[in-house]
Amino acid sequence: MTAHDFELCGATLRALASGALHWPAERLLALSDLHLGKAERLARRGGNLLPPYETQDTLMRLEADIEATDPACVLCLGDSFDDSAAAGALPEDAQLWLARLMAGRRWIWVEGNHDPGPLDLGGSHRGSLVLGPLSFRHIARPEARGEISGHYHPKLRLALGGARISRPCFLIDSARVILPAFGTYTGGLSTKAEALATLMAPGALAVLTGKRAQPVPMQRRRAG
Repeated sequence: MTAHDFELCGATLRALASGALHWPAERLLALSDLHLGKAERLARRGGNLLPPYETQDTLMRLEADIEATDPACVLCLGDSFDDSAAAGALPEDAQLWLARLMAGRRWIWVEGNHDPGPLDLGGSHRGSLVLGPLSFRHIARPEARGEISGHYHPKLRLALGGARISRPCFLIDSARVILPAFGTYTGGLSTKAEALATLMAPGALAVLTGKRAQPVPMQRRRAG
């Protein structure tokens, strides 16, 4: 199964294996934390050098999701670039690639904590968005219901073939969804972290990304 279907406040949603969220009834594709330009930002600041292919890989996976879902609207939920300078340093071929993906559809950049959204690449810019019963923003608010957000890059550790691996995942309960980071070069926060345990209700589900969307119980730190 390449997607996990579920309901949130009456809306039928699909958690895709890629880490994007599809709302078929609204023809909307939402994703968070692309962190485009992370390799460039690290090199600029004298950090560890990473292979400079993350932007191409992220855009390639985004293009595959757009081709598969044909959205009328693409909603990027913040931290689309690793910082504001990274948006300006986007190579010309990547700019043209993005322009091609944006053509003929509504494209919304939501403000994140790393960047305000690219100002020179088209699309519209919002602090948050309310659509029907759902609200979309970068960082979850504990009191919200029907909320879709990102920011935390949730990951879950599991045993696979005798090894322990960490996989990005959606977190889902009756009030909210926290999306995994869509970007290729992104770290993650364990689902056992207090910040996530506080936000997510008991019985919350984690949906692992990868070749297929795999729902499992959200892991929490054991009491005591």
